[in-house]
Amino acid sequence: MPRTAPTVSDALSLLAIVAVGLCLVPAGAHLFELPNKMGLPQAQYMTVQRIYAGWALFGIVILAAIVLTATHAVLTWGRPRAFALSLAALVLLLASQAVFWLFTYPMNVASNNWTVTPEHFEAARQQWEYSHAANAVITFAAFVAITLAALAARTDDNQALPST
Repeated sequence: MPRTAPTVSDALSLLAIVAVGLCLVPAGAHLFELPNKMGLPQAQYMTVQRIYAGWALFGIVILAAIVLTATHAVLTWGRPRAFALSLAALVLLLASQAVFWLFTYPMNVASNNWTVTPEHFEAARQQWEYSHAANAVITFAAFVAITLAALAARTDDNQALPST
């Protein structure tokens, strides 16, 4: 008979899904505002960029998502489907960090967090905006992977139980 009562593993799965889902909030905002922002004149773009003051606090959510996803991967060791999907989610979250630190963050530095117009404005804007768009896609893939990992872990657990 399949188990129905939630376990600590289920709670961890839920927390990992929620944390990765919360990472989609800023990523999705960046992706969906991109078409409108790319057409803005330089002065208006620099004004709009002020809305991101304080968004660095999302780093806490990103760190939580990475830790929870890594923990989920460790706890699903021995369940190949769940482990592979958890590991994929973790790799995707780490890839999003690589994109941020290699492409987005240097533009934040060059613009003093968009309080100063960078020297090569258009190139900086494109690098910043498109790196965020790439991260939205990567983060969505991580969200799908961790969700499927949680489902696979639950399915694997149900199949491992003896039938009566």
